[in-house]
Amino acid sequence: MKQIYNGRILTPEGWLKGGSVITDGAKIVTIARNELPIVDAERIDANGCDIVPGGIEQHCHGGGGRDFMEGTREAFEVAINAHMQHGTTSIFPTLSSSTMQMIYDAVEATEELMREKNSPVLGLHLEGHYLNIDMAGGQIPENIKDPDPEEYVPLLNGTSCIKRWSTAPELPGTEEFGKFCRAHGVLNAVAHTKANYPEIKAAYEIGFTHANHFFNAMRGFHKSREYKYEGTVESVLDIEDMTVEMIADGIHVPPVMLHMVYKLKGVERTSLITDSLAVAASDSKQAFDPRVIIEDGVCKLADRSALAGSIATMDRLIRTAVQQAGIPMEDAVRMVSETPAKIMHIYDRKGSLQPGKDADIVMYDSEQQLKFVMQMGRVVKNDISETA
Repeated sequence: MKQIYNGRILTPEGWLKGGSVITDGAKIVTIARNELPIVDAERIDANGCDIVPGGIEQHCHGGGGRDFMEGTREAFEVAINAHMQHGTTSIFPTLSSSTMQMIYDAVEATEELMREKNSPVLGLHLEGHYLNIDMAGGQIPENIKDPDPEEYVPLLNGTSCIKRWSTAPELPGTEEFGKFCRAHGVLNAVAHTKANYPEIKAAYEIGFTHANHFFNAMRGFHKSREYKYEGTVESVLDIEDMTVEMIADGIHVPPVMLHMVYKLKGVERTSLITDSLAVAASDSKQAFDPRVIIEDGVCKLADRSALAGSIATMDRLIRTAVQQAGIPMEDAVRMVSETPAKIMHIYDRKGSLQPGKDADIVMYDSEQQLKFVMQMGRVVKNDISETA
């Protein structure tokens, strides 16, 4: 049993000062309203830090020098452990547009890790390869195509580990694909798309309820000849219940736009992601994709025609949201924990500090520097003594 005390605790009711978080094994037992010592409990002094839920990564391609497209258990473990050191306690490993063999290899690695007790891996996210080639961005164009039932039907019939599939909804065959995904419990997200309002609205009706890395690789307000048209961006904003995710590295989306979407969609419908590549949380300067370079704190295609992913980590998302976009700490935390948990339908066990939920707990100091990480009751980072 562990008792975390001497910090302010973010609960669903707001901040609690002078309380304690009590854990037993992989679960939170209670949120006490006092700091009195618990018999036989290991006491962890938060030293004034914010005690908050661990980050849930919905969209991450790799880290620690390894990419999930490698499809091996070793690559997965290196990347996941690297991100855990930065505040991620649950993750949906993400593949960009891949071959079917790469997808099946990743499925095997995901299934193996999900079978392990207290695993941080909650399922696989496929970003592509059913995308609009005109909006490929950093995706591998050779792998992009229209939805193909000869591929996705046996795949989804053969595994339950795929929890999300990001797709361009304007492609032929998307309606059948979206309905098949929904029948298998897979969240559909609009991605790498030029879809207009009628197409977004139709997609929403069949289960495309989420927008992949909002503002990036999607068309906004534009003009054709003398007339003006809404883009994917405005269509998603207009559909009230559609949720969005944003790459909060301060580069993919300007902080003022991050704050604008936070105000328009609200914390309940806005989540933050890294969309990080293998070079995140790594000393490596070489991306998994040889077309990609690292420059100005972000991944770009070598010809600088597009951004290609980030080098961000979960703690950077928090700092960007608070320090650059002016979002309150409690809402920044909710957008990396509570909101993604609700989007991915795991809020019954993740995303908030409540009795009976998983003991995924992190601590930040007053400058939003990460000091402590607990994943399913296991302490994986503890720099709390460095906090003044």
